[in-house]
Amino acid sequence: MDFPPLFNDLQARLAAVTVREVERSLAAERLDVAGLIALLSPAADDMLPPMAKRSAAITRQRFGSTMQLYAPLYLSNLCQNRCLYCGFSADNRIERRILTIEEAEAEAAILHDRGFSHILLVAGEAPGRLGVDYLEELALRLRDKFAAVSMEVQPLSTLEYARLFRAGITAVAVYQETYDREIYASLHPAGPKRDFDFRLGTPARAAAAGMREVGIGALLGLADWRAEGVALALHLAWLRQRFWQTSFTVSFPRLRPAEGGFAPLAPVTERDLAQLLFAMRLFDHDVGLLLSTREEARFRDGMLGFGPTRYSAGSCTAPGGYGNPALSGEQFAVGDHRSLAEVSAMIRQHGFDPVRKDWDSSFQQAVAQGSQAA
Repeated sequence: MDFPPLFNDLQARLAAVTVREVERSLAAERLDVAGLIALLSPAADDMLPPMAKRSAAITRQRFGSTMQLYAPLYLSNLCQNRCLYCGFSADNRIERRILTIEEAEAEAAILHDRGFSHILLVAGEAPGRLGVDYLEELALRLRDKFAAVSMEVQPLSTLEYARLFRAGITAVAVYQETYDREIYASLHPAGPKRDFDFRLGTPARAAAAGMREVGIGALLGLADWRAEGVALALHLAWLRQRFWQTSFTVSFPRLRPAEGGFAPLAPVTERDLAQLLFAMRLFDHDVGLLLSTREEARFRDGMLGFGPTRYSAGSCTAPGGYGNPALSGEQFAVGDHRSLAEVSAMIRQHGFDPVRKDWDSSFQQAVAQGSQAA
């Protein structure tokens, strides 16, 4: 894959943008790459109000008044990688655990009883302990209980993704963390995740396997957020050109306090995050944009209607933490601790409709029948 471009080249282009170029980009019906660079540049820093207005109008036009809700279900904090920024890093001395299938089912049942229909299975990268066999069995047990079961685990092969799709996994999220190759290498000193290109190709493998949705993102705080945003958008455009039948989402996780005490290398403010989110919406009108409980409640409330289409709620990042909130071993500290009911009430107060499912049962049944026939 001839991607991503060099960060130095992107930073030079961002620095050269003029205010006039920003104004032309804001007036354009559709953004090209040059327009995206203009809206992510320092020259656009004072243009947030018109960017927010356009982003809100496009979001309302494409997604109506709905806001989809989901919850992560952490299966394991075992990990063989040594990512310097992650609470699950193999170097950190935390209480390690992997849920049994029955324990994972029990955690899923708690989320189901709380009203969730969309869950995201999350695990550290330890395929020897939590591999495709485990995920397949769990998916088979959960697929009839939830409208959508997604996953964010170690990168897999196309054949493995196809196997899990048949078992009931409908979407895959995988974040590159940073698109800067040099910074990536310095932050991943050991473990399979050190392979930048294998990770970069993961979204394409998932889409090629038939996953209905693929999510990408960068962990904000590791490198220049402006260049990171351009690289992320280029990756999205590359995927869209090759997998037009697949839905895509983009997430904007910012670094949160975690075991190991890693400090952001390139801090990202809430204002920076807002500019990035607005620019992404103007660049791709149809992409789903996620804003998770990493962010504080105040910021999430304020961003409602201006671009995001999906919020997590009532999240716990420690395996087994829904059934036993006293458990340690979380991946990072959550910023918004409100329950599903509280987040749903906030969404309604803002005139939006909280949605807890992706696909109606008849569509899922048709897909299942088609897979069996194949």
